[in-house]
Amino acid sequence: MEQVVIRFSGDSGDGMQLTGTQFSNTSAQMGNDLATFPDFPAEIRAPQGTVAGISGFQIHFGANSIKTPGDEPDVLVAMNPAALKANIEDLKPGGTLILNIDAFNELGFKKAGYVNEDPLGQLGSYQVVQAKITSQTMEALHELDLDAKAKRRCKNFYALGMTYFMFTRDLNPTIEWIKDKFSGDELLTQANITALKAGYNFADTIQVIGDKAVEVGKADIEPGIYRQISGNTALSWGFIYAAENAGVDLFLGSYPITPASDILHELSKHKQMGVKTFQAEDEIAACCAAIGASYAGSLAITTSAGPGIALKSEALNLALMLELPLVVIDVQRGGPSTGLPTKTEQSDLNMVMHGRNGDSPLIVLAARSPSDCFKMAFEAARLTLEHMTPVVLLTDGYIANGSTPWKLPDLDKDYPKIQPRFMDPLAAGEKFLPYRRDAEKLARYWALPGTPELMHRLGGLEKEANTGNVSYDPENHEAMVQVREEKVNRVANYIPEQVIEGNLQSDLLVISWGGTYGSVQTAVAEHGNCAHIHLQYLNPMPKNIEEILNKYPKRLVCELNRGQLQKLIQANFALKVNGYFKVQGKPFKVKELKDRFDFELENGSQHE
Repeated sequence: MEQVVIRFSGDSGDGMQLTGTQFSNTSAQMGNDLATFPDFPAEIRAPQGTVAGISGFQIHFGANSIKTPGDEPDVLVAMNPAALKANIEDLKPGGTLILNIDAFNELGFKKAGYVNEDPLGQLGSYQVVQAKITSQTMEALHELDLDAKAKRRCKNFYALGMTYFMFTRDLNPTIEWIKDKFSGDELLTQANITALKAGYNFADTIQVIGDKAVEVGKADIEPGIYRQISGNTALSWGFIYAAENAGVDLFLGSYPITPASDILHELSKHKQMGVKTFQAEDEIAACCAAIGASYAGSLAITTSAGPGIALKSEALNLALMLELPLVVIDVQRGGPSTGLPTKTEQSDLNMVMHGRNGDSPLIVLAARSPSDCFKMAFEAARLTLEHMTPVVLLTDGYIANGSTPWKLPDLDKDYPKIQPRFMDPLAAGEKFLPYRRDAEKLARYWALPGTPELMHRLGGLEKEANTGNVSYDPENHEAMVQVREEKVNRVANYIPEQVIEGNLQSDLLVISWGGTYGSVQTAVAEHGNCAHIHLQYLNPMPKNIEEILNKYPKRLVCELNRGQLQKLIQANFALKVNGYFKVQGKPFKVKELKDRFDFELENGSQHE
């Protein structure tokens, strides 16, 4: 087969995230291109066996270019009835269903919400494998001196072994991982390896799998050294390199929040690289600490998700008034309020564009994939350090937790030298003026505290031009508001022009941003009759955007919200733009996008 989509699903304690990660790591090492979509429950410990507690992990892997986690699974592994109920509607017609039949009993049906019905009698359109995964795992491990609970926990490796045989995966990478993971416990090492091999051997004995084992060849991708990487890890490494490139320390002020917490976890591992991490008592303190670190000369970043970004807004305005470098990473999730904390969405664009008092423009960027996060972290650092104004970098839950192969970059070739705007005391003149500006970028200079020649005051009250003294003069206030706005606008001179993909001669221009890139780009390529632009620079937008928009009589924005970019484009360019929106906590499916493109081409109005 050219490509396959498989989904592992079970209770949070069934190890589905680990199982999916091992399958994807092995597939990457075997040369497949892939994309993953982990799906976590919001409850920390939902009742076992209930739909609310189901955890899933979907992998789309293949011998061709893979940019999405896949629309419909070819194979669903369901470890209990709740996993079946939560996922069966997604399984492709005629797909393969692997059931841990040990869990399919009266109690399991009741917990899953099956009332007076037997779901096993409703699976006639699928190829069903009823495997006694739990009991066969226990049997395979019966000679090992482990308690029953520890043996049962190995059942995820039994299920993994079955899928490894089904798709001719190599066992050795996972065996080596198990040896490393459980290096201090020989019994657990042996138990997990034994369960993996037992599942593999069992699959060889049953007709529905053994006679139909599938091979998926290596992908024809650009030569180089690759590793699998998640969006949060790629962001972390991008900022580490940006700080090293710029010759400054990296400081993260953060308060844990799903799905951004892994950035704090990752950066806290790298103190030896000049990284300082501070877990604050709340979101406001985290942002203010980052501002203090920026004042002291560090590349300062703060991380959060929707509700936390709302809390940071006052401090973010302070950074804007101080005109200090600061990067705010917003890993978007379903909202409003606590919303859907473990699901993906793109609903924070309005907030980061406008969610502060006064006229308060910021640079706003958006990453498009897990592997793209390294580049966009570097870009956010470059723009904030060279233009002396805060930057918001948007990702989302899908990008943060998903993973893709990432080609290790040539850092010297692919990334320019960042030039922080540190003030040289010898060039300060007789009197240092903290708000004197560069004529081209309108950026003020960065003066490190403790330098006698560069003493100055900063604060949240309006500043007098040049001197930085507090000023209530109305004309000065208007001039300072305008210059802060113009400084952001001039960033357009230092970012790439927008690239158009797809069929450039089409009547329909499809517009996307953020983590929808993979789905929209794939749909455009498969459809064949649409042009496509994907925005990563949202404020300011590239200089050629208006020219591109005016070329196409029909325009369609696809986004995971209720039309935030659509309305922004209509407001900025006085153009009619249609929208296709989804707010279900899930990424777009390629099929639904292609159907919408057909609708727009056939029924969409020609815009003046």
